[in-house]
Amino acid sequence: MQSSTCSPHLKVAAVKTLDVDRSDAEYRTWLKEAVRKVKADANRSADTHLLRFPLPEDWGIDLYLKDESTHPTGSLKHRLARSLFLHALCNGWIRPGKPVIEASSGSTAVSEAYFAKLIGVPFVAVMPRTTSQEKIALIEAQGGDCHLVEDTRTLYAVSARLAAESGGHYMDQFTYAERATDWRGNNNIAESIYHQMQQERFPEPSWIVATAGTGGTSATLARYVHYMQADTRVCVADPENSCFFDGWVSGDLGVTCDCGSRIEGIGRPRVEPSFVPGAIDRMMKVPDAASVAGVRLLDRVMGRKPGGSTGTGLWSALKIVAEMRAAGERGSVVTLICDPGERYLDKYYSDAWLAEQGLDIAPYLAVLEELLATGEWTGE
Repeated sequence: MQSSTCSPHLKVAAVKTLDVDRSDAEYRTWLKEAVRKVKADANRSADTHLLRFPLPEDWGIDLYLKDESTHPTGSLKHRLARSLFLHALCNGWIRPGKPVIEASSGSTAVSEAYFAKLIGVPFVAVMPRTTSQEKIALIEAQGGDCHLVEDTRTLYAVSARLAAESGGHYMDQFTYAERATDWRGNNNIAESIYHQMQQERFPEPSWIVATAGTGGTSATLARYVHYMQADTRVCVADPENSCFFDGWVSGDLGVTCDCGSRIEGIGRPRVEPSFVPGAIDRMMKVPDAASVAGVRLLDRVMGRKPGGSTGTGLWSALKIVAEMRAAGERGSVVTLICDPGERYLDKYYSDAWLAEQGLDIAPYLAVLEELLATGEWTGE
């Protein structure tokens, strides 16, 4: 064990002379006002809608989508950003005039830029150069700056360096997402889902399907399920070029991968610290073409354009619906609309982009259409 630099024979009186009064009236006033502003944002916000996906009534299975795209900053990450800011402010990590730095592929950065602007501090998003122009514009519209990097593996190191150089705070959503969120309640996403399901014919979901970017949402959902002693099971859908599935299956949380995910907002080159593998029940690996097929299906069936992560979750949720139907089970399944598709018009809604990426969504769309028409799952 490393030895202390303090003398073990130092007298108590001498120790007292080393006490430092860290109270700063001006800072404490600023801090109280910053926390008030962030909490006031939550107080002004209505809950997000729980939408019902049209399935035949006689299947005895209901599918719902929690529409997180209606938050003030347009995504599920609004909840996370609010929690992260309150966590960092109350820990004394955010200081007046000093920037908040975040490693983000987009939606978290949009939401964090919003809260940074709300409390009057600068914000810098460290992002892959491939991030959609729509997301970059949204961050800049909230007053944030974007620092683009070529190699996604350097996002964390660059973020930490910029924070150190500026005297700012690296928010590090990938480490703090699961610990900043009050998973026992406080109107988190899990508590909200269970409250909204109370009057449905199957109030306790058989399954909740989430996707993993930080891993924080799946951790909150699964922990709340266990805390409430519910029988709900939690499935995490993981896209191509992401390590969560491989780490969960192998038990090796140190696994990494070199390719960046084409499904923005989810899929990571490493298993993030906020991912809690022991809390969830199942994972699915979803091909990127299947994720885009889910995006296009939701647009056709419900007239709502979601982002790519929603398509990943919807594919897995519909596969679970098919499994339940084949087993003669009744119940409900819940998944999420994570963010709006308007941020990805040049990607998931562009046939030219699909061709450029070599993605053929036709076979996967056929699987989904067949399910809705016959109740049969013909995919793998």
